[in-house]
Amino acid sequence: MIIELRVYHCLPGRLPALNARFENTTLAFWEKYGIRQVGFFTTLVGASNQALTYMLAWDSLAERETRWGAFSADPAWLAARAASEADAPIVARIENSFLVPTAYSAMK
Repeated sequence: MIIELRVYHCLPGRLPALNARFENTTLAFWEKYGIRQVGFFTTLVGASNQALTYMLAWDSLAERETRWGAFSADPAWLAARAASEADAPIVARIENSFLVPTAYSAMK
């Protein structure tokens, strides 16, 4: 198993718009493409409370390339993402890491 850790750093005041986009739009596209979420998190205490952190589970990097590539090229997704940013951009930057569990991890 590979865990993809993604952190979306929002522009000031735009975290609610990002949360709405995931809840109302993005998750349905992920279901269509078989993208499996592990969880979503906001920052209670930390450097910024304007970030959304989430994790995705993949069987391999090849699976990630296939599924994420299809999702990110979907014309309906591209239109929905553009519509969600019609008033203003949402995300300032994205951090992305791929993690593998250790032999002693509860998650394997």
